[in-house]
Amino acid sequence: MNWEQITVDVADFVCTITLNRPDKLNAWTGTMQCEMQRAVEDAARDPAVRAIVVTGAGRGFCAGADMSILEAGAAGDARASQEAGEPEGRPSPTGLDANYRHRFSYLLRVPKPVFAAINGPIAGIGLCMAVFCDFRYMVEGQKLTTAFARRGLIAEHGISWMLPRLVGPTNALDLLCSARTVMTEEAATIGLVKALPGRDFLEAVQGIARSLTIDASPRSIGAIKRLVWDGFFQDLDQAWRQADEAMVRSFASEDFKEGVAHFIEKRAPRFTGR
Repeated sequence: MNWEQITVDVADFVCTITLNRPDKLNAWTGTMQCEMQRAVEDAARDPAVRAIVVTGAGRGFCAGADMSILEAGAAGDARASQEAGEPEGRPSPTGLDANYRHRFSYLLRVPKPVFAAINGPIAGIGLCMAVFCDFRYMVEGQKLTTAFARRGLIAEHGISWMLPRLVGPTNALDLLCSARTVMTEEAATIGLVKALPGRDFLEAVQGIARSLTIDASPRSIGAIKRLVWDGFFQDLDQAWRQADEAMVRSFASEDFKEGVAHFIEKRAPRFTGR
């Protein structure tokens, strides 16, 4: 596959997707949106992939929306700026599935863990994408901002729904309403990211992703991820019943048999994800 604004590499069970506009601090475009979603969907289907890592080329992760999108909105073309990169020709799901059809919420339904490896500054729509990843690691001493309020905009792309669930309403309102710049260390204190040193940062995140899916069952991880995110849209009874059904199915899996066997035999697991 020839990519214009991302690169994709698969090695040792980890698919690394790199936003690749380093001269623009990987500013977000419709092309980048479509390519990233296609790459994530490919990785979700690939049996050689157990985890997905998203990072940025050069010194930034994502500086927010490309100026062409912002200029289109400022010129009055709100529809063009709002819909840039939205998938076309896809059926519109209903019920629970409707929550996972949006620009970034589809990441929650991917049956593999998605890691944001935030290697540099992150702002606006880049942060919106990152909050829908399952894990966020960020280089120490970097900058983060929601940006919207200081551009006369609002908290869009689902961040007003997701951010309070990650850091609580008070911290979310602070970040969204002030649009102030926050350093990695403060973002880590409120639970938005986990901080790591800059040296060998990407390799460290890839290693964490790889270890997670080797030491634990990939099948279990996918099922647990589904239960956690579906639970945001369910009451306790619905969540309980869904978990009970998933547990019954797990008893028939290869990974359950291997989970018992490696524990009894006191050896490293050899999970297959089945």
